[in-house]
Amino acid sequence: MTATRASLGTGPGRVLVAIYGVFALAAGARAGVQIATRFAEAPVAYLLSAFAAVVYVVATVALARSAHRTALVACGIEMVGVLVVGLVSRLVPDSFPDQTVWSNFGGGYMFIPLVLPAVGLFWLWHSRR
Repeated sequence: MTATRASLGTGPGRVLVAIYGVFALAAGARAGVQIATRFAEAPVAYLLSAFAAVVYVVATVALARSAHRTALVACGIEMVGVLVVGLVSRLVPDSFPDQTVWSNFGGGYMFIPLVLPAVGLFWLWHSRR
């Protein structure tokens, strides 16, 4: 007997998908501009922002399509990324000459990058069957 899964992209999940979509767009646009105009100044920071954008895109699509496992991996990578980059940016500020989406635990984005994966992981746990 197989268990059925609730749709991730319905109800409150729709709001989560929308927020992830906005962050995918914001992080992608920011990284694109930074890479195109100032890449030599802080390549690691700008590539991390681009990586964050990719993670947000994957999370958005996975949540919208109810791909639990993929969404779980994306939210997990996001959580680890924001915690590691946030910690490094606090302890060794010179390691990032410019901000990334995840720097200072997402402080440049009102700490939403820190809260978003926690909410995403909670929603995945809540909607599992």
